[in-house]
Amino acid sequence: MAIPASDPIIVAPTNMPFRADESLDLDALARNVDKFSNTALSGFVVGSYGGEEFHMGEPEKIAALKTVVEAHAGRKFVIAGIDALSPTEAVRLANLYAEGGADLVRVRIPPAGGKASTAPVQDYFEQVTQGSPIPIVIIHQPKTAMGIDVTPEELRELTSFDNVFAYIMSLNYRYECRMPPFVAGNVKLWTCNGTLLMPGGMIGAVGACLLFGNWGPHIARDIIRACLDGRYAEAREMQERINHLDFLGMSWGVGVQKAGLNLL
Repeated sequence: MAIPASDPIIVAPTNMPFRADESLDLDALARNVDKFSNTALSGFVVGSYGGEEFHMGEPEKIAALKTVVEAHAGRKFVIAGIDALSPTEAVRLANLYAEGGADLVRVRIPPAGGKASTAPVQDYFEQVTQGSPIPIVIIHQPKTAMGIDVTPEELRELTSFDNVFAYIMSLNYRYECRMPPFVAGNVKLWTCNGTLLMPGGMIGAVGACLLFGNWGPHIARDIIRACLDGRYAEAREMQERINHLDFLGMSWGVGVQKAGLNLL
């Protein structure tokens, strides 16, 4: 399946199943992906915080990516996550993941760091967008919830590069409310969190990449759709139904994600 041509697009970090000996259970992953392929989830994000990227080595990430690609069998699409401070390394990974079947790569904006010697973020993404064989999803995900790693002016330049598909906003909603006018017109704005589905939709988000998408991809889609249609009262009613659940998910992280999926 090609990347959907119409909005909303809802993707979620793909939780990785592990065996008791901590090895990756690819058979269980394939079964999970097959089940998700019959839901409102638009696609899978492999190699992200929600997928325990920091607990897997590169061979495991590639094996997981190939398993997801094979299991969805053309019904969905796949985004591979990249968190690399070096643009050269980000390009290497983009090519490696493209070979493994990824349709897009999601690249974190490097931490600003507050140092005068820090290379301009525009240089980083110019190299990555030119070197990646597949489109880029830029994610603003500072280490602290209210942190800032990109200015509006920088975002205008980053999203103006060729080969950028979407921008995922951060949890800093007050700051991100300023950003939509700076996102290039051909680049999608996605929100990042279940609690921010309606708020994101109200400032122009046409999709979402969020942990809650593993539990309720249908309601995430419906909230964004209602905002796109201007049905804000309906969006608010749906949003209020999921806020406490999303709070639990964000408070307890990947462990409670898996517990919830086991219940489902």
